[in-house]
Amino acid sequence: MLRTILLGPPGAGKGTQAVRIVEKYGIPHISTGDIFRDNIKRQTELGKKAQEYMNKGELVPDDLVIEIATDRLLRDDCKKGFLLDGFPRTVYQAEKLDEFMQAHGGKIDHVINLEVGDDLLIFRLTGRRVCKQCGASFHVVNIPPKVEGICDKCGGELVQRADDTEETVKNRIAVYKEQTMPLIDYYTKADNISTLDGAAPLDECFAEIVKVLGE
Repeated sequence: MLRTILLGPPGAGKGTQAVRIVEKYGIPHISTGDIFRDNIKRQTELGKKAQEYMNKGELVPDDLVIEIATDRLLRDDCKKGFLLDGFPRTVYQAEKLDEFMQAHGGKIDHVINLEVGDDLLIFRLTGRRVCKQCGASFHVVNIPPKVEGICDKCGGELVQRADDTEETVKNRIAVYKEQTMPLIDYYTKADNISTLDGAAPLDECFAEIVKVLGE
């Protein structure tokens, strides 16, 4: 059983490491963004509620986020564990997640916190380019495409996401620090958090994650 949370600011490399973790350990990668999109696509009651807030440009309220996330954790593929990414975002969400886990006879085993300095986060995110067709991610310096502006995988157009401009990135980092950093204190008190260097090369960072989670 491996019930894990992945924490870190935008640009810390959570998505990249999440792919490696779920491949190695055979557990589902549960991203709140993906859950929202799935519920909205399937037009569930939860999805319709979330869509109302998103259409207004408002944050989805904590209780609805909790309801959607915990509903996902009840699926059969989570019986052997899961990797949570993007949830919980606040201490309140973390407390409710703990209550849910206790009610179902379990607990969070590990919290991996990827730590990266602001300057590197800004460099990573402002240089990111995403394929409009297949969603593949590149970087103008770190992972450049073979042909500038063209996706290596499908030939689609590479664009900068609207939330990857420098001003927006700085705001996203500030929001993360305000809302999510208190989670680090919360899990430090619970004694189940490991803070790792998210600025390290990908393979080195993953090797440290495996040390925490076990072979």
